[in-house]
Amino acid sequence: MNEKITNLLMYLISKNAVTMDGSINGAVACSVRSTLFAQVAKLLKGADFRLVAEWAADETFFDRGFAIYAAYNHETDYLIVKSELHFADSAFPTITKHFPSAYLLERKIESLMGLNPAGHPDLRPWIKHEDWPEDAYPLRKSFDANIKLPRTDGKYKWIKAEGEGVFEIPVGPVHAGIIEPGHFRFQAVGEDIINLEARLGYVHKGIEKRFEGMPWQDAVKLAGRVSGDSTVAHTAAFCIAAEEASGCTPPERAQFLRAIMIERERIANHLGDIGAICNDTAFALLNCQFSILKEKMLRTNQAIFGHRLMMDKIIPCGVSVDLPANGKEAILKEIEEIVPEFERLVRIYEDNPSVEDRVYGTGVLKPEIAKELGVLGFVARASGQATDARKQRPYPPYDRFISDISVLSSGDVHARAWVRIEEVRDSIRLIKEMLRELPDGPISLEWKKPLPGQSGFSAVEGWRGEIVYWVQCGPDGGINRCMVRDPSSMNWPAVELSIRGNIVPDFPLCNKSFNQSYSGHDL
Repeated sequence: MNEKITNLLMYLISKNAVTMDGSINGAVACSVRSTLFAQVAKLLKGADFRLVAEWAADETFFDRGFAIYAAYNHETDYLIVKSELHFADSAFPTITKHFPSAYLLERKIESLMGLNPAGHPDLRPWIKHEDWPEDAYPLRKSFDANIKLPRTDGKYKWIKAEGEGVFEIPVGPVHAGIIEPGHFRFQAVGEDIINLEARLGYVHKGIEKRFEGMPWQDAVKLAGRVSGDSTVAHTAAFCIAAEEASGCTPPERAQFLRAIMIERERIANHLGDIGAICNDTAFALLNCQFSILKEKMLRTNQAIFGHRLMMDKIIPCGVSVDLPANGKEAILKEIEEIVPEFERLVRIYEDNPSVEDRVYGTGVLKPEIAKELGVLGFVARASGQATDARKQRPYPPYDRFISDISVLSSGDVHARAWVRIEEVRDSIRLIKEMLRELPDGPISLEWKKPLPGQSGFSAVEGWRGEIVYWVQCGPDGGINRCMVRDPSSMNWPAVELSIRGNIVPDFPLCNKSFNQSYSGHDL
């Protein structure tokens, strides 16, 4: 623990405000009375902590009531604060006034678990749409997911803007492109956007509910399907959390192979995104060229790992596939072919005035707003925030390799594109270093289930940013609760704020520069 966390915990313990919680592995953990939940959040905010996640768990199978959890980060340490609620007590003090990033997280808790964040400024349903019965709380143990619910005639209360010349533009939830559904409401004067409100939840699949009681070996497959373009990072995050709960440590070679897969996933998605951003400036040529590079990587994945997206290749306590005899040489040869072409395309991007005119100064997310919202990944690093779980939580083998974090402060479309460019370069360097030092040995060990009541926490830097999992083992040895927090859950509100003051035709470009996951958010 760093000195700041140690001093804070010692102070709270001296005031009989907290007790240490040894049932949570993977982070420093403590329990507080529910009345002090928000006060501890205030102290942590004053000490410059970042809210990582907030969630609830139904612990009635342990002869307890419900519990509220909040995870915080400062430098390289993660702290989990737990507060138990009595059976009849469904309220807990909101922390939204201290951490605006809790705004949607607490709305989700209220909608899916039925616990009320007292003092929250806006408790419109979130994820659970208004046509659900109001008293249906799918994450409670008493909820039967096999029973079809009646449809109600609810109405969602959209935020309204009034004034002379103000009009509203509804977009979605079904879009013209082949993308996931999301509803966007613009208020505009002429072409100038004065407000945007996003309505998500259209691809809610009940993933967190589905985890309950699922065998661990099957659950890892579900984790890999939370957000298909981040299948490697999500699978790794689930496995690390499960391994923390069980005390299992994967072999060193497996840890290296996991990291190589994660970095390859990062490169492939960034290549696709850079091209897509160019496409939304009407520069289709670069989109085609970057897509070719991405396709080459996916074909190499298929040849080496047996799957274009490397799905289901990470398993609890190891990996399911090793590099073939020619695997190292194949990856290095691919890199030699891709790097010169990638750099040539980057120069074309830099030297094109029409692209420059569209991406500079468009969709600005100011650093101070980015910090308050707790945004993650390339969105954060394009707005002055040096957040990267590979440094803040250097899980093996990243504890042996230094990741170069490219941080810009302009917060515009160009910054979000350029951070991706720098990350492609750094990921290529990391893969070469990992291949050079790749150890011999087994790629998996026997998986042993956690003990009942034990839980594990993980934070993995996916290509969009920090992915967080918390898993709790139930009394029967299965999964009692699995909390998933995709970086998109933290980044979607930033899309709304970055578009204000821009013109309506620039929304697709701004949105693409964020490219957040609907599926990973809606769960």
